[in-house]
Amino acid sequence: MARTITARDLRIELGLGDDAALFKWLLASYLMGKRIQADIAANAYRVIVDKHGCDTPVKLAQCSHRELVAMLGEAHYVRYDESTAERLFALARKLNGEYAGKVGNIARASNDRTEFETRLETFDGIGPKTVEIFMREAAAVLF
Repeated sequence: MARTITARDLRIELGLGDDAALFKWLLASYLMGKRIQADIAANAYRVIVDKHGCDTPVKLAQCSHRELVAMLGEAHYVRYDESTAERLFALARKLNGEYAGKVGNIARASNDRTEFETRLETFDGIGPKTVEIFMREAAAVLF
């Protein structure tokens, strides 16, 4: 059975009002929510955030498609690299455009956890599995 990777495993300390940590955990959850080995997804997170410094929606949105594909390839996240690169870019742009780059603003715009989860699923590539992974740890600091 695959090991569950936590926010703490990725050195993400989730706290009340910490939008930077919430974004990092959303990015990690997004990568782990795909049909790919959790260790490869965690490595992709580390390459994107730790090695290349794309730790905010603004920085991620400034990456070209080619740069994102290269980062995913560097992490051996190659099965879905093209579509994942497109969706990561779209996620960052939508978060920046509709929620001022803050995951917490999605929660503030939502009446409850169910509405928050529904709003998350409007992001291209975020489905129930990604929401489940994200909420496993983020719910405690959002609701």
